[in-house]
Amino acid sequence: MLKIIRMKSLLNLSPSLYKPAAAAPFSLCFHSQSTIFLRKATKLKIPQNPNFLPSVSVTNSLTNYSKPSNSSHGRGLCTESAPSGEIHVIVGPMFAGKTTTLLKRMKTESTNGRSVAIIKSSKDSRYGLDSIVTHDGQKLPCLPLADLSSFREKLGAEKYDKLEVIGIDEAQFFGDLYDFCSEAADHDGKTVIVAGLDGDYLRRSFGSVLDLIPIADSVTKLNARCELCGKNAFFTLRKTDETKTELIAGADVYMAVCRNHYVSGQVVKEATKAVLESKNRLISSVL
Repeated sequence: MLKIIRMKSLLNLSPSLYKPAAAAPFSLCFHSQSTIFLRKATKLKIPQNPNFLPSVSVTNSLTNYSKPSNSSHGRGLCTESAPSGEIHVIVGPMFAGKTTTLLKRMKTESTNGRSVAIIKSSKDSRYGLDSIVTHDGQKLPCLPLADLSSFREKLGAEKYDKLEVIGIDEAQFFGDLYDFCSEAADHDGKTVIVAGLDGDYLRRSFGSVLDLIPIADSVTKLNARCELCGKNAFFTLRKTDETKTELIAGADVYMAVCRNHYVSGQVVKEATKAVLESKNRLISSVL
């Protein structure tokens, strides 16, 4: 009888002995660039059964909280996207239509409502300084400069900020071409269209035009017509004995030629030069 009474008293006490503690809320915090996502856990009802071990699962919704703007935590992770610029390069020999192609593209950009400006080297004064003129007479006003770094100052900061497209003709004459184009496209969001010779009369890289290729969005290589046979011409042959690289002239000094006539032309020039030197030495010895 005494055993039965003790067992009943133990059973009456068991609910309080095995009552589990309330589960604490569970939260996870995720940080993104400008937003904190806070995950709130739902409370779980755990049965009052001493033999029951609950399996906890967190299935809940995301609550979006804006991060305070003056918070220093995560500063620098969220940056405003910079404007996207472009660099387009037009190359080829003389008389290939590089300037004509540049002017057509600039006219198209202007017709489409974009603000444009054209630069040319002040070294080229064949058709005047304030205009770009093609070999067939087309022209557009331009800003002649000795170097591109002075362009922003000459144009004015306010006009430069509103400018969208920059055209550069005779680009091989600008020593700061690479720095200017990369700055204008990468940081200022400008579209830069560059036209220039890729090689000099010795078929060597001319200026820094070819340095733009790794950072260019497009490269267009034009060809002329060989003046001797009519085939595609990719090279410029100098018809005089002048040896300096920068000799600004037109058809009186240069001609566009194919590979065969470039090589044969160089051979003829060397042979002619050797004959003339021989004659000069002979005359000198007689005198």
